Amino acid sequence: MIVISGLQFKTIMFFIFASYYSNMKLKLFIIALLTSPIMAVAQKAGPERDWTNAVLWQQYSGEYRALAFQAYNFAKLSLKEALWENQNGKPNCVIVDADETIIDNSRFQGYEIKNGVSYVPAHWTAWTSKVMADTVPGALSFLKFAASKNVETFYVTNRDAADRAATMENLKKLGFPYVDEAHLLTKTTTSDKQERRNKILEKYNVLLLCGDNLSDFSNVFYREGKDTKQQVDAHQQLFGTKFIVLPNPMYGDWEKLLYKEGKFNEEEKAKQRLDKLKSY
Repeated sequence: MIVISGLQFKTIMFFIFASYYSNMKLKLFIIALLTSPIMAVAQKAGPERDWTNAVLWQQYSGEYRALAFQAYNFAKLSLKEALWENQNGKPNCVIVDADETIIDNSRFQGYEIKNGVSYVPAHWTAWTSKVMADTVPGALSFLKFAASKNVETFYVTNRDAADRAATMENLKKLGFPYVDEAHLLTKTTTSDKQERRNKILEKYNVLLLCGDNLSDFSNVFYREGKDTKQQVDAHQQLFGTKFIVLPNPMYGDWEKLLYKEGKFNEEEKAKQRLDKLKSY
């Protein structure tokens, strides 16, 4: 039998309790960390947060504003050039897209991210009804310049009938020219804009087109099964002259290149986006 003194017993018991208490503190720390708001956010962060940086870039970066001004500066130069070349008797016009081309909807995208979703149609209608979209830098100045040269503006947008009245109100509120029933062409049965562009071409010289999506210019880029990059290269002389492209990292037809054919939920799309990343 081993006999220990009272002091030795107390020392042994101190280390036993100290070790147990230390482990309990660690356990409690881990539990507190896992249940904290910070960890809750991290655990709940969904695929919609893939777009956080894209939205923040549009809302805060000077580069976004610079690129928008650059696009519309080129538009103004190209318009002056085109006015000298088109003298066939038809009235002149420019065709512009609306969202992310002349008006900024990044607040809507921010709302969706904060609510843990990517896109909810009812949210979009609620947003448009607020008539809160601001101008894309340079857009209003350019279209006012075009109007001063008797160049009409046609707004060809894939906003639908439910958003039409609010869209017209928003554009008028911001001071855009030629905002009326004849010049606002919203989506009817299809998001394909070619038919609407063709109707304008019947009566007008289209001097240039402005958009944030290559489908705002032609179907050849995304809608005819052709290689997008090859088509961009083939039409390179038109960019900055006939086709004025605005930056939009938040959404667009370019996303089609990321996904396989079929319908996928947001988690599956996020996985496919990750798989598409080029690395080394």
